[in-house]
Amino acid sequence: MNSLGTYLVIAAALFSLGLLGVLQRRNLIGMLIAVELMLNGANINFMAFNRFLAPEPAVGQIITLFVMGLAAAEAAIGLSIILVLFRRVHSINVERAQQLKG
Repeated sequence: MNSLGTYLVIAAALFSLGLLGVLQRRNLIGMLIAVELMLNGANINFMAFNRFLAPEPAVGQIITLFVMGLAAAEAAIGLSIILVLFRRVHSINVERAQQLKG
């Protein structure tokens, strides 16, 4: 019942929703959440390929752990940048952030 194709479809749907969110949202926090969806879609791919194509070596699990660490760092740094932007511009809108170009 559970096949590789099922996991790939779910991962593609998550990645597509994340990509749509990044392209459509103007709110920086919404864009940050959409990037997290894209990373989770990639994690599902890594774990599915690890389970069905190479069950013994845990390469997919190791890569997934690295991606989870990257996502945590991205969330911390992204939220701190959003906080500084909000203090300076009083908005978290992407168009207002483009005014800060130096």
